[in-house]
Amino acid sequence: MENIEFADRVKDLRGSAIRESFKALSRPGIISFAGGMPAPETYPAAELARIADDILTNHAVTALQYGITEGYAPLIAQTEARLAKAGIAGNRGDSLIITSGGQQAIELTTKALINEGDGIACEDPSFVGALNAFRSYNARLYPVPMERDGMDVGALERVLAENQRIKFIYTIPTFQNPSGITMSLEKRKRLLDVAARYGVFILEDNPYGELRFAGEDVPAVKSMDRENRVIYVGSYSKTVSPGLRVGFLLARSDLTEKVTVCKQVSDVHSNLMAQMMISAYLDGCDADARIAASARLNGKKCALMRDCMEEYFPGNITRTAPEGGLFLWCDLGGGVDSREFAAKCLEQNVAIVSGAAAMPDTSKITSAFRLNFSMASEENIEKGIKALGEVIKGYGKR
Repeated sequence: MENIEFADRVKDLRGSAIRESFKALSRPGIISFAGGMPAPETYPAAELARIADDILTNHAVTALQYGITEGYAPLIAQTEARLAKAGIAGNRGDSLIITSGGQQAIELTTKALINEGDGIACEDPSFVGALNAFRSYNARLYPVPMERDGMDVGALERVLAENQRIKFIYTIPTFQNPSGITMSLEKRKRLLDVAARYGVFILEDNPYGELRFAGEDVPAVKSMDRENRVIYVGSYSKTVSPGLRVGFLLARSDLTEKVTVCKQVSDVHSNLMAQMMISAYLDGCDADARIAASARLNGKKCALMRDCMEEYFPGNITRTAPEGGLFLWCDLGGGVDSREFAAKCLEQNVAIVSGAAAMPDTSKITSAFRLNFSMASEENIEKGIKALGEVIKGYGKR
């Protein structure tokens, strides 16, 4: 049979290295630092079971039929209230829609704004799901280096000055994926100023912001937006359940209207049963207490992972010090290809994510890698980091 001639916009796309790593997780004895999910013990399974039973018993007609594309009205109102409580009230002319996870919000925004060859400035490294969404519309990606306090805004300004077709800046300013870095307040203000001067949008992705376990809160970029310039993406995946696939988009209404039409083409509307479950959960359970407990657990596991690195890693291995979220970022240095390193780790039954997956430039070789600290047990964190240390030491003997 003849080969398929794929569309230009997808022919060079490759599957997410993170998703691919899941295939190895069924192996006996595997320890995974590769995922991006909250700790399984934090899922409100009992509460959601009760809620699902009540919905299907008493509200089945609503839950099992079509809904409106913009989302379940009570959940929209609850989400707006939660954002307002966090200082993200939106501007006059903003509106909020529910999406199938934050990933869909990113993809639909790209679909609505990007023509082939348009540019997107993004952090280097960045979230692989967003990068692939951008690539699927043949966007040109302009990497901006990360510093210890977030995106290098000076480098961003140079990128914008030299490239006239950049439509938006993509950033995860709080507990960034993959680095765990949080952008400083000063840089957030400068980011808004630079975006205004160059007339571009900011796509602020904030799935981890409620999962702080150390340090002081930093206001979302959207909370300082006075020009409807910030397109804000959030999610219930990290605070309630990743499998329910419920996220949201807050942006100027003319954009959300166009995104709504694009969503109708994609999936008509997000899963209504899932939206109703999250709405009932927010209404009848102490969601904030559970989120706080989840953040504390993450902090405990992150501290343990860093302590184990002190014990088992050579002293030259750099790593970030997250104040929240799910990830930290390590760098082997010395010209090591972290794709090869990840393969060696997998041979020792430890799954990690090579930093290559997070590079806007797919040809770039990096010695960095991402570790998730939320999913593994404390026992497996120590066992897994010790095994990684042995692999690293093996590199020094080559």
